[in-house]
Parts: sequence; C-alpha cells; structure tokens
Amino acid sequence: MKKEHIALRVWHFYLEGFRGMTLGKTLWLIILIKLFIMFCILKPFFFPRHLGQFKGETAKQEYISNELIQRAIIP
Repeated sequence: MKKEHIALRVWHFYLEGFRGMTLGKTLWLIILIKLFIMFCILKPFFFPRHLGQFKGETAKQEYISNELIQRAIIP
C-alpha cells in the first residue's frame, strides 16, 4: 500500500468535509458575498486613496511621517 503525501491527505480531508456539508455551504456562500461587497463595492467609497495625489515615494513618505507626528502631538 502506497502512502500518500501529507498535503494530498489534507486536501482530501477538507474536500470530503466540504462535500458533506449542508448548512455550511450556505454559510460559506453568505461569507463570500459579504467579502465581495466589502472589498469590491464599499472599499472605493469609504477608503479613498489619499497617497495617489503624490508623485514620488519621498513625497508619500514625508506626508505619512508628518501625519503621524501631527496626530501624535495633538490628542
């Protein structure tokens, strides 16, 4: 009898576990839909790219360091 590689055994373990799920498949579908909504739809609206207005890396670094310093000084 040939012994399978550990990664292949783990893959089969999870594959059989997902095949046997009934409620779990629905829950995973809900989780994936929520992640899609959060990262693909809401992210561009609530997390704008402030650093896109700066041209070079040094300008971005200076902006970040100034912001961190100002926020640490003013509570």
